[in-house]
Amino acid sequence: MNVNGDAAADVFLWRNKKISATVLGAATAIWILFELLGYHLLTLVCHLLIFSLSVLFLWANASSFINKSSPPQIPEVTLPENMIMEIVSAFVSELRRGLKLLHDVATGKDVKQFLAVIAGLWILSIVGKSCDFLTLFYINFVLLHTIPVLYEKYEDHVDAFAERAMGEAKKHYGVVNERYISKIPMGPLKNKKAD
Repeated sequence: MNVNGDAAADVFLWRNKKISATVLGAATAIWILFELLGYHLLTLVCHLLIFSLSVLFLWANASSFINKSSPPQIPEVTLPENMIMEIVSAFVSELRRGLKLLHDVATGKDVKQFLAVIAGLWILSIVGKSCDFLTLFYINFVLLHTIPVLYEKYEDHVDAFAERAMGEAKKHYGVVNERYISKIPMGPLKNKKAD
């Protein structure tokens, strides 16, 4: 049983409304801080580190003069090597899978896949022109928190609509394939030996 996966699913499907609302509220607060107020991540991290190091420094030095409180006990942070290796391995695996997909698209093995990737990149470039990375990340985060619960609630309606839309898309693809794609001359698939 995957405990972390179940907890994430509970958050995304709003099974624990307090935690889901807290996560979405924190993401909204971070987006407002960075996007609307014009704060920058590096500046925020530096200010937080300056504040926390100043408090700890003053506490450690003041405790020796006052003798009422002990100096702060800061735990040593260690990261297990196997956890880091698992994260890197998962990242490399996903990177290889993405590069293989791009290779398959570039070599022309599947026209449908090529058109889908081109359309997706084109839509992403249009969205990227109208908003920056943080806003795009925030929109995806909000969608990740709303679409699964809406799908779970209206699953029958969404499936029926998706089935009709897929039928229409296949019909339009058939027309485009018949009128344009099938008329593109194809070279030989295998190299013939010259005599």
